[in-house]
Amino acid sequence: MTTLDDLPLRDDLRGLKPYGAPQLDVPVRLNTNENSYPVPEPVVEAIGKALAAELRDLNRYPDRDAVALRADLAEYLGHGLTVEQVWAANGSNEVQQQLLQAFGGPGRTALGFTPAYSMHPLLALGTGTGWIPAARGADFGLTAADAVAQVRAHRPDVVFLCSPNNPTGTALDPAVVAAVLDEAPGMVVVDEAYAEFARPGTVSALAVLPGHPRLVVTRTMSKAFGFAGGRLGYLAADPAVVQAVQLVRLPYHLSALTQAAARAALAHRDALLGTVAAIMEQRDRTVAELRARGHRVADSDANFVLFSVGGDQSAAWRTLLDAGVLVRDVGLPGWLRVTAGTPAETDAFLSAMERLR
Repeated sequence: MTTLDDLPLRDDLRGLKPYGAPQLDVPVRLNTNENSYPVPEPVVEAIGKALAAELRDLNRYPDRDAVALRADLAEYLGHGLTVEQVWAANGSNEVQQQLLQAFGGPGRTALGFTPAYSMHPLLALGTGTGWIPAARGADFGLTAADAVAQVRAHRPDVVFLCSPNNPTGTALDPAVVAAVLDEAPGMVVVDEAYAEFARPGTVSALAVLPGHPRLVVTRTMSKAFGFAGGRLGYLAADPAVVQAVQLVRLPYHLSALTQAAARAALAHRDALLGTVAAIMEQRDRTVAELRARGHRVADSDANFVLFSVGGDQSAAWRTLLDAGVLVRDVGLPGWLRVTAGTPAETDAFLSAMERLR
């Protein structure tokens, strides 16, 4: 049987494992930050009709540039954005990969402040972009001064900022984004995958876009919209950035079915986003309860909570799994991450946590 060792694989890929959280059949799955609520039936029907309308013409390629979808996304984002300032792809991962293909690559570097989204260094690896892991503070925070100092030291071609940050859940002070923009020599990408869950008063980097052609804000429909299976991510930026990623996108990268389903979901966004407040309530409940039990917990503006377990996080993960609750071991010694789900799922998680005492 042929193995990877028998193939002429790139040396920098040898020994690696594919990205992905465990997909286990357990009663409570709270490890991938999905929206725990199913798509409402009226939205299911609307998406079904939208897909049916595309079936007869599946012999034709889809709109290569997804113009109608991008117009809908621009309208949803607001901030005066136009279709020329928005781009969409199969999840925000693909959007960020396209950004690295356009602005990174061999001989160039990307920098991120860890712990942060673990796909960013893998996207850098896949595009031949050098990866620079910069540091956050002991409390997982990031100040403007610290961020600027590290950008100044490394002069990366692309800087990744996450707000709210995954896996910590912490949102960025807008001053950090502004300071990095002033210092960075290249592109600044603010990953706002969890923006809809941010606490009141949290400022989106979308507000900073005017006058900053090197700023890109990426979003997704996977989380707040409960559209993870639909695979739709997007960015907002200067029109020149959209023109740049069009140079590297695969032809017809978004299927007609994906475009139709996403547009139907956006048309029913009030129904889909109706679960956000309930999820935020369970997030805040989880934070309060864990702190009351003596756990260290990172402040969260996302749909998940990072918490300490006071010891081996791998053993704690297994203990929770044995209780039927799947959470995420993100590789931080002594810490685990749990998605905020339904009230019943929160009950199950908090009950399982009793086993760690």
